[in-house]
Amino acid sequence: MINDAQALLQENANVRSHIADYVSLTKPELTFLSVLTALCGFYLASDVLDLGSFVSVGIGTLLLGGGAGTLNQYIERNYDGMMRRTERRPLPSGRVKPVNALRFGLVLSFMGIVILFVFSNVLTGLLGLLTIASYLLWYTPLKRISPHSTLVGGIPGALPPLIGWSAASGTITAGGWILFFILFFWQMPHFLSLAWMYRKDYARAGYRMLTVLDPDGGTTSLHILVHSVLLGGTSILLTFLGLTGSMYGIGAMILGVSFIGFSILFRWFAGTNTTLALTKTNQYSRYLFFASLLYLPALMFLMVVDKL
Repeated sequence: MINDAQALLQENANVRSHIADYVSLTKPELTFLSVLTALCGFYLASDVLDLGSFVSVGIGTLLLGGGAGTLNQYIERNYDGMMRRTERRPLPSGRVKPVNALRFGLVLSFMGIVILFVFSNVLTGLLGLLTIASYLLWYTPLKRISPHSTLVGGIPGALPPLIGWSAASGTITAGGWILFFILFFWQMPHFLSLAWMYRKDYARAGYRMLTVLDPDGGTTSLHILVHSVLLGGTSILLTFLGLTGSMYGIGAMILGVSFIGFSILFRWFAGTNTTLALTKTNQYSRYLFFASLLYLPALMFLMVVDKL
């Protein structure tokens, strides 16, 4: 009886571990962010919130993002195995077979696109299709070819709020485009600060990321600072256009100035290839990355609360 109970416990543990591996394939952090921004776009574009449509956009974006993340890991499985940060992912570690990951990713992607087409509208479905196609067929291979891949990757990464906006309104107006550019500009300091921290990993796997080709961080820090300023300026456009009120406007300015401050600190020490400077850029890139994780949810929270 004891052996049977132990075997059952072990089997349950194996099942949970297998489920966790498949969840990990979907890149849940990025997928959650996509869902959050899509729902925010839907909410801001809605005069009266249609709960059914709201939920269908969330589910469709969730499946689409999970499918894209899985297929991205399938494509990059051999390169992930070369990097310390990703070598323990389900595919390079051998815990999930590539063919199973491919099937899983295709099914999730197909279901997500169908839901957006059927339960929203054609424009929303096309935006979903553009998101996954540009992510997998354009951004993913470009990472090994050009240091401008992060800029290209910002396009599919910024499309989810347009998915939500178009699902609610049937079209894309100025507010939707502002949300698109907020997310686009935010991604540059977010991903470049992460890429700076793991630049040796990316170099080991043969990625031609900007941070790999920029040993002292001078160009990287300039990109980060410019996009942080553009992010701060774009975020307050919602108030100038009358889409949000003064509460959001004031909050957005505070967040923007704070975020630019972190970017300036990173820029201050970049551009000098000394031990002290590199230590400081590593330190402030980490601060900047965590600041970006707080910035976007806080900004979206202000948008939602301001409209209540």
